[in-house]
Amino acid sequence: MKDIHQDQSTTMIKRARRNTIGDLLTRTAARYPNKLALTYKHRKVTYLELEQLVNQTAHGLIKDGIKKGDKLALLSKNNLDFVIINFAVARIGAVLIPVNYMLTEKDISYILNHSGVDGLFATVDYRDVLDQATEGLNIEHRYILETDGTTDIPSAWRALSEIQYNQETTPVEVDIDDDDLAHVLYTSGTESAPKGAMLSHKSIISEYVSCVVDGQMSSDDILVHALPFYHSAQLHVFLGPSIYVGASGIILDEANPAIIMETIGKHQASQLFAPPTVWIAMLRHPDFDNFQLKTLEKCYYGAAIMPREILRELSRRLPNSRFWNFYGQTEVAPLATALQPEDQLRKLGSAGKPTLHVETKIIDENSVEVPRGEIGEIVHRTPHAMLGYLNDPEKTLEAFKDGWLHSGDLGMMDEEGYITIVDRKKDIINTGGVSVSSREVEEVIYQMKEVAEVAVIGIQDDYWIEAITAIIVLKENNSLSDEAVIEFCKLELPTFKSPKYVYFTDALPKNPSGKVLKKDLRKMYEKK
Repeated sequence: MKDIHQDQSTTMIKRARRNTIGDLLTRTAARYPNKLALTYKHRKVTYLELEQLVNQTAHGLIKDGIKKGDKLALLSKNNLDFVIINFAVARIGAVLIPVNYMLTEKDISYILNHSGVDGLFATVDYRDVLDQATEGLNIEHRYILETDGTTDIPSAWRALSEIQYNQETTPVEVDIDDDDLAHVLYTSGTESAPKGAMLSHKSIISEYVSCVVDGQMSSDDILVHALPFYHSAQLHVFLGPSIYVGASGIILDEANPAIIMETIGKHQASQLFAPPTVWIAMLRHPDFDNFQLKTLEKCYYGAAIMPREILRELSRRLPNSRFWNFYGQTEVAPLATALQPEDQLRKLGSAGKPTLHVETKIIDENSVEVPRGEIGEIVHRTPHAMLGYLNDPEKTLEAFKDGWLHSGDLGMMDEEGYITIVDRKKDIINTGGVSVSSREVEEVIYQMKEVAEVAVIGIQDDYWIEAITAIIVLKENNSLSDEAVIEFCKLELPTFKSPKYVYFTDALPKNPSGKVLKKDLRKMYEKK
């Protein structure tokens, strides 16, 4: 009898102490039931309404046979159903796998096969690619998002609204531990097959706290969610923390610069995250100065380092705004360091200091910490960290070598503890036997007033091994010669660091998160 009572007591204590992604929304809904949570097109939901929709979805999924531990892939652009699924899946202890909708059918098929998914969520426009990618797989659970009365639901698929209909609005009760697996996020942009970073509820929520504290986020914020939710930056640095604190958000389908700025004015938004490429595109919009952007107070960038000249221009043209640089990797859910507004100009180009829940150091190839000011690999210890890579124990062991999570980024730490990212290891160019940071060359080219965007890559070369090559997008109605670029660089850089080739293009290839796809550029320009 004592054992039974003890088990009951343990279970009840565990439930009372639980802290999962699903629990965050319940608490916020209790604090701000009537507050606007999210706006998407013509739909608006309060926190209470969002909580009820999540509960109805969770009940429907359980009745449909989905259980704790099942892996569910989601292929969709931003919409309200994406958010509902994110919390509903977490609430039943299942595992969400958001998939990059820009991937090829082959890549999507790899992720679905590698992860062993049990169910699929998709909007109608991605249904066909999922059907093709899962050919030969026995996946019973398939749901279409964002349906209305006119949506044609194909056989083998069900409308998400159908399983939500007439379900209870009370929370489901599922035994979930804080360190249970919540999300598998597949890394992108590498030269090898994508790896599935496994994030627990604890990983994600620890990271939320760091975001809120170091990003000075509050319930008064009004956010524009423009970057894709499948990416950990928008999902776990901005959407999740905003729900955590009870802020209000406007969801956009995509990061269109004009629509972003129009939305800021219409909703008097105070907060925006965008990678440098999107901030640059906003600056270069011909009507930038005509948009009502005075309410924009908290501005964040990440995914890449903001060029110094662009940051100076943003600070000048958005005088009411304060900027943060958030740096990290998917493997840390994905925040590791933050550069505060007061340090932006004082520490131009820096990624800042480790955030609240992160310990960071710079090491050499022998895992020995290097002196301040010297370059090495950035490594972390943090509860943000992933559990490991799904179905890949060897790469997991490699990533956690010596009890530190290895970022794969090169950087240095100054005497004040501020970290500067030198480059990704794969973006270091080996030219003539000397290593050159592509970013260093880009920073110089951005000083040219004619340049809107630039990406520097290394292309194979018989003499140089890798020839430094600059791919440039010019500002409207501007012209520039390749000779002028090379000569300008030689004034600022040693000759061996200056570009050997310069090409001009109308646009740089980017993923939906705004990150320049240097891998694609290397393929394009190797042939020239």
